[in-house]
Amino acid sequence: MNAHAEPARVLVVDDERSLVDLVSSYLKAEGFAVFEALDGPAALQVAEREAPDVVVLDLMMPGLDGVEVCRRLRHFSDAFVLMLTSKSSEVDKLIGLSVGADDYMTKPFSPRELVARVKAMLRRAEMGAAAGIGRLAPDIPQPVVFDNLVIDVARHEVTKSGSIVPLTPREFDLLATLSSHPGLVFTRTQLLNRVWGDDLYDGRLVDVHITALRKKLDDDPARPRYIETVRGVGFRFGPRN
Repeated sequence: MNAHAEPARVLVVDDERSLVDLVSSYLKAEGFAVFEALDGPAALQVAEREAPDVVVLDLMMPGLDGVEVCRRLRHFSDAFVLMLTSKSSEVDKLIGLSVGADDYMTKPFSPRELVARVKAMLRRAEMGAAAGIGRLAPDIPQPVVFDNLVIDVARHEVTKSGSIVPLTPREFDLLATLSSHPGLVFTRTQLLNRVWGDDLYDGRLVDVHITALRKKLDDDPARPRYIETVRGVGFRFGPRN
């Protein structure tokens, strides 16, 4: 991490004090500015006050659980969310991701791996910024217009029939990647590399985010208007070439 740059801000949320202390210690050792919360309401208060770049969020907390915290967080924050779950069922993981989480880890996990995941999220965000708004005017990517949908990478904005579609950072990156080459099929591995920055993630992350994206675009998977599933291969945006 650049010693002269403002340290990235990470909020760690879990009802287990020992786990919060452990994760925080690893993150602080890597130079992150770390904030902590032991329950959902406190997490939302801290997030609104401190504007973290990443939120490490426990799924199963008493009272206000991680799903609801993530849902409310999305009303005022576009922070990356790494969900922690102690349950092995895919249902819990997918529920968390459907409300805007970017990744998940199942307990027990390696704190070093968690730090690596956080770094990967931030690195991907920096790469996206360098490829978009930070460029000189002649190189700014032009908006992709498809029917009533406009994907403006430079503005990091998607509109449908003139209304803004509220996407999470990961959903936006996924749609921007697919729409960058209309008609071209992207495999899950390619999307993991381009959007998550690593193909070692679970391929189901792509499916879950595609589902959430379709819901926000009101795109029926049985009769897709924007994103088509190519069975056994991957996904494509728009008409076939």
